[in-house]
Amino acid sequence: MREIVYGKNVVLSVLDGRRKVYQVYLSDSSSFETLIRKLKEKKIPYKIVSKKELDKFTTENHQGVVAEVGEYEYYELDDILQTKVKYPLLLMLDGIEDPHNLGAIIRTSEACGVSGIILPKHRSAKITETVVKVSTGATEFVKVAIVTNLTETIKYLKKQGYWIVGAENDPTSVEYHTLKYDMPVVLVIGSEGKGISRLVKENCDFLIKIPMRGHVTSLNASVSAAILMYEIIKHQQ
Repeated sequence: MREIVYGKNVVLSVLDGRRKVYQVYLSDSSSFETLIRKLKEKKIPYKIVSKKELDKFTTENHQGVVAEVGEYEYYELDDILQTKVKYPLLLMLDGIEDPHNLGAIIRTSEACGVSGIILPKHRSAKITETVVKVSTGATEFVKVAIVTNLTETIKYLKKQGYWIVGAENDPTSVEYHTLKYDMPVVLVIGSEGKGISRLVKENCDFLIKIPMRGHVTSLNASVSAAILMYEIIKHQQ
């Protein structure tokens, strides 16, 4: 099954990823010399078409570039665990249903060198063309796995030596900067509205929170994830 991705940086990322690229459509050859050079190197067919033709693929801002690619292939959980990093960092997303949030989280995860992202089979956004675009193609370099049950997955990860850290504004939570993260960590991020689900929260080893000094009582999930990821890798490195 073929999928559509769009945007100059996204298509460049896909060309360096593991997906098969079937065809690329460009609105103008003079504006995409670097891209065309790479397409020729990889022997991937491309076609110059009108903007009107490109608009048929998507109503989003395609920046004059659209590619037909193979379907996104998720990793198995054990594939994610195969890392040589001393203190790996995994992200577990519990109830993130907004594709823009998911895309932003994946983009930051790639920048942080996260070993992988775990999504639940239900009640979660998946890798779509919108997620790929928002991540600016980072989806092609971050290992993403889908699991049936987050609680059972947490129990399995604990047996593999991971410590589960949940981001939750709870009376038992400690401020995120007070915890030491020099250990294999699974960072759990919940939805903005409901937070982490009850069973997942009960199986966390630690609960952390970001102190809010102003009138706003919460942050966007992708913003919270970014703050916490950078704090964790600061300790792990």
